[in-house]
Amino acid sequence: MHDLLLELLDRAFDARSWHGANLTGALRGVDADTAARRVGRRKTVWEQALHAAYWKQRVINKISVPGRFPRKGSNWPAAPAKATESAWRADLALLKDVHRTLRAAVASLPGQALTPKVVQMIHGVAFHDVYHAGQIKLLRRLIGDAGGN
Repeated sequence: MHDLLLELLDRAFDARSWHGANLTGALRGVDADTAARRVGRRKTVWEQALHAAYWKQRVINKISVPGRFPRKGSNWPAAPAKATESAWRADLALLKDVHRTLRAAVASLPGQALTPKVVQMIHGVAFHDVYHAGQIKLLRRLIGDAGGN
């Protein structure tokens, strides 16, 4: 069961999958200006990435040792007021770090901890990545970013 859950998390986040872009693929090549650009009242690419990281942390908090998400805000943490490449790269690194922590938490769960509720949460956070990958691809297309095709 652990292997299947880890594969699901990986395919939604950064491993090759048949459905198209996973979350990492959707973010590949995005610069800070593109990430911070708002289209109408939609959330930005940057906000989408932080939102995905936040919910990974929430799942970690439910299945493992609770930790504090390092950014202010909940559910939709705000992107920095000034969009710099270093801030964008730091938030992408945060997303990857939280994903690695989630993977480790899932891998270390004892078998009896894999209750239906826990398995559903793990599925949910993987599906959440795929959903937001689609949102990011759409935003990139609306912005006119060639990587959003």
